[in-house]
Amino acid sequence: MEETQRYSIVFKGLKNGRHEFRFAVDKSLFEAFENTEIKDGACEVRVDLNREESQLVLDVSISGDVVVACDRCLEDCHIPIDYEGRLLVKFSEEEHEYDGEVIWLLPGEDQVDLAQYIYESIVLSLPYQRVHPEGECNPEMLERFRIVSDREFAAIEQQASSREHTDGEWAKLAALRERMESDAAQSAADAAPGKDGKPE
Repeated sequence: MEETQRYSIVFKGLKNGRHEFRFAVDKSLFEAFENTEIKDGACEVRVDLNREESQLVLDVSISGDVVVACDRCLEDCHIPIDYEGRLLVKFSEEEHEYDGEVIWLLPGEDQVDLAQYIYESIVLSLPYQRVHPEGECNPEMLERFRIVSDREFAAIEQQASSREHTDGEWAKLAALRERMESDAAQSAADAAPGKDGKPE
């Protein structure tokens, strides 16, 4: 992904100590990842990089907002993003999988690509329910959904009602259940002790 190269830090030549980097995230980052629910966005990423002898420590903060579909009315909805996290960059000749907290590089590499980390951090910052503030949903869309829901509910009720009258198998099962419950109640009554404390 050529787009993701915009979010790489070249650390070769950096002295040990702290260094700051900034990135601007826009729609192109989200388009670089398939199956994303984020339609657009404008976020600022600040990376405080501390270069140590054996690793890089990156403190990452992301702020801004992204555009997703509202869960209530399906119209575009701006969701604020506020993320802070720490990412370690370590070096090894052996292959290690990226786990969201540590990126492993070969000792000869001189840059780290943060596109995946930034994208995942933004996605994980989204709330479980993505909706407009109260009163800001598209009223026409809400009305359409309400009408459809009412129709669906009426259709389900109608189907259940007709099944009770026409479906012989359901009627047989219902009668069998009533008979079993009646037999169980009678058995319990027969086993109950009488007035003298003995079963009747």
